[in-house]
Amino acid sequence: MTTKESQGELHPGDRVRSLFPFFTEGPGGCYLDSAATTQKPAVVIDCLRDVLVNHNANVHRGAYRLSAHATELYDQARVKIARMIGAKSERSIVFVRGTTEAINLVAYGCELLFNPGDVILLSLLEHHSNIVPWQLLAKRRGLTIAFTEITATGELDIADYRAKVAALKPKMVAITQLANSLGTVTPIQEVVEIARNAGAMTLVDGAQGITHLGVDVESLGCDFYAFSGHKMYGPTGIGVLYGRPERLEAMQPFQGGGDMISYVSVEGSGWAEVPQRFEAGTPAFPEAIALGAAADFLTRFSKTEVHHHEVELVGFALETLRGEPGVTLYGPATNGGHQTSVCSFSLDTVHPHDFATIADTFNVQVRAGNHCAMPALRKLGVQATIRMSFGVYSSKADVVSVVTAIREARRIFGR
Repeated sequence: MTTKESQGELHPGDRVRSLFPFFTEGPGGCYLDSAATTQKPAVVIDCLRDVLVNHNANVHRGAYRLSAHATELYDQARVKIARMIGAKSERSIVFVRGTTEAINLVAYGCELLFNPGDVILLSLLEHHSNIVPWQLLAKRRGLTIAFTEITATGELDIADYRAKVAALKPKMVAITQLANSLGTVTPIQEVVEIARNAGAMTLVDGAQGITHLGVDVESLGCDFYAFSGHKMYGPTGIGVLYGRPERLEAMQPFQGGGDMISYVSVEGSGWAEVPQRFEAGTPAFPEAIALGAAADFLTRFSKTEVHHHEVELVGFALETLRGEPGVTLYGPATNGGHQTSVCSFSLDTVHPHDFATIADTFNVQVRAGNHCAMPALRKLGVQATIRMSFGVYSSKADVVSVVTAIREARRIFGR
């Protein structure tokens, strides 16, 4: 019988850092901004370089071997992504630049399915990328946008959600799987089930969830699932929109140009089959192929182990910071709720941006600001927080370094 290690499985924690050149060859330090972008393992960097050096030819358009092989690698990456998220067919996978473009694609592509007065239901936890595209659509089509409330600690108010779905009968429900600002884990299975039973389309923002929780889209039952490569140890400039085949078929193209057409004439044009219909122009094929390598890398970890590791880090961070004067903590875990991968806090005498600058002198990288989640923070009564966000390479030592920076910041500001 083969063991986990002999099968090449990996485990989160200190030892996995050796697989990331950032920690072995680069600046290293305490990188606690993985919710913004993750560091890249050597296998992803090497894959991207290999494509650019050895397989760099435009896909789908060449009758020569180099182009045919690049196309084959590109198609294989689509299959890997479909397998990773539990999609039945790779034709449900559309390569985009990231979560933002994926949501914009749905908002534009489904535009003609909406009628004036239709309701789009979001939540106050959403990243701006899952708010602004719907606001733009609402202006174009005369729609109404409603928001599900959150609790005082930043959890999704499921009772309010149920009531609003029943009363408003939304045409679209678009809600995050894991909130980037607070680390809130939403009851996304229940959210999707309630929406579908009410006849609504569903979009899940999986930008954070894909890495920290994983997904099986068929089991989840959502119509759309969006995520970014650079938040799952892959390259920037590449992401994925998963769509149920019937939903993708009903959408109009987001962009026009080469490679998304079946024919072009002076009288008009016809569209290519899904998903190529939504991938106009030369795709980011080196990045897509490297995203396939990131999917291979990520699937070498047990989802349960990753989740346990990051929940444990959040718990350790909360316990440690509670002992520091002047610290206010935010998020569901402060009251026993479900939170992972993110710990947000503020200091009574130090602005978040000032703290981030001071922490940087200790080679500690944290995020300061509103985290593109203004509605969530305003609901909690704050304008900005300091955010630690964890990855498979994060450790308790990183948290201890943050405490050192906190004490130095309070010394500098006289408290």
